[in-house]
Amino acid sequence: MVAYAPSGVSAFGLSAVSGIFANRSHMGLPRFDFSVCSDQSGVMSTDFGMCLQVKHGPEAMVGADLVIVLPSDRRPLTLPAVVNRALADAHHRGALLAAYCSGTFLLAETGLLDGLHVTTNRHLSAFLAQRHPGITVESDALFVDQGQIVTGAGAAAGIDMCLHLLRREHGAAVSNAVARDWMVSPRRESGQAQYVPSSTQTGTRSHIHDEDKRLADLLVWARARLSQPLTVNELAREALMSARTFARRFQAVIGTTPYAWLTDQRLDLAEELLETTTLSIREVAGQAGFRSNGVLRTQFVKRHGISPTEYRQRQRFVDEMRLFGRL
Repeated sequence: MVAYAPSGVSAFGLSAVSGIFANRSHMGLPRFDFSVCSDQSGVMSTDFGMCLQVKHGPEAMVGADLVIVLPSDRRPLTLPAVVNRALADAHHRGALLAAYCSGTFLLAETGLLDGLHVTTNRHLSAFLAQRHPGITVESDALFVDQGQIVTGAGAAAGIDMCLHLLRREHGAAVSNAVARDWMVSPRRESGQAQYVPSSTQTGTRSHIHDEDKRLADLLVWARARLSQPLTVNELAREALMSARTFARRFQAVIGTTPYAWLTDQRLDLAEELLETTTLSIREVAGQAGFRSNGVLRTQFVKRHGISPTEYRQRQRFVDEMRLFGRL
């Protein structure tokens, strides 16, 4: 894979992408051939003014399976013609293209986003929609997957986007392992809001900090007990909040309801068990906290469009193809 770093590239963005796709073959995970390219090889500056030695120009995109356009503080947000052509050529031969934050704006300059749904930093959403009226901008989404093109929102949403790419291409077990290694949340759904209300909207700063700390501890506690029949009232008690306060704060911070979050976590666990164990579907459902095979199947079809059994068969086929070097 190749990360395109424009002049003024986000140092955080470069660090996040290189960290997610780092070599973890010693952990039994896929080894990624990761490189960085820019408008041309040589020394360039990041958004913090640090000098970065880049070995490759746009020619590095030739043969790449994935190209990620990184965000930049460069203005105006335009692409050199040679980079524009390289991205278009990569797309034409079937490479997966991704971008987030202002990188989405740069990718839009190629015209490849016309007719698609995308997201970007919410501060750029209106400008992107105005500059490219053929694009539908989903300003509240963390990331938007349109098949061959995936876009993400601002800052840390780039991590969510990259983990989604790992999960999509290599399965939940790989994505979850990388998330654990990087000590980040393994999944925040694409539909979750990227905007969190300020302290003036939700209460005093110290009170909110205390609530958020308890909420963070609760998520760890709940993930370790997914097989148990957890209820929203039980979660609220564990967080030392009233049910009403808990539901409001959970929605504000996590961007979804407690029930939806629990379902997502259980589906993540079920995916990993299906990929890495020979447990029966009934056993997978029980360990993931679903009341029955039928409930697991219903939720699985909602997320993937296929049953747990079909998911396991597909994943094994993909693993075999990779083993024999056909993918």
